[in-house]
Amino acid sequence: MSITDVTHLHQEFGGERLPPGQRETSKFPVLSKGSTPDWNSETWEFSVTGAVENELTFSWDEFRDLPSETQKQDFHCVTGWSKFDCAFTGVTFPTLAELAGVEDDAVHVMFSALDDYTTNLPLSDCMRDEVLFAWEFDGDSLPREHGGPLRVLTPHKYAYKGAKWVNRVEFLTELKRGYWEKRGYSNTANPWNEERYS
Repeated sequence: MSITDVTHLHQEFGGERLPPGQRETSKFPVLSKGSTPDWNSETWEFSVTGAVENELTFSWDEFRDLPSETQKQDFHCVTGWSKFDCAFTGVTFPTLAELAGVEDDAVHVMFSALDDYTTNLPLSDCMRDEVLFAWEFDGDSLPREHGGPLRVLTPHKYAYKGAKWVNRVEFLTELKRGYWEKRGYSNTANPWNEERYS
């Protein structure tokens, strides 16, 4: 199995691999806004809606049949820890965007999850191959406490931008704020600029 290494992306942002204010850990702490939601592989659905030419709905099997890849990424939590060299497998954001056909007036994206969590990012920050809808971590199914069956990975942002238990992507024509953004967290969340709060 080939792995695409994207751990060098910090160079694009002019910073060290470990962003300022972060400490490296070999553990993978669990942080969520609430409890871990239940899910059923027979009834689970993933939808793509909003400013697109083709709104999409996938079953679990259909989503897993989409073109996928494995990437080695770094993971930065806004609470101050970073985990290096995480191997995640899934579908890239641009793959989904191409299938949906993004309208010209789309400027922002809202991710929604099974636990009603939401988070937003500018479309330009999503249209990167490192933004991954992942169902595997280090060769095994993504643990439920880490967002399984499916979570978003945003290695160029703090991890609250990577929704756990994601089941919907909406392309927006204007900015809307997600769960933590409404509570004062940064819309842009660049770790190398320490954009933790608005």
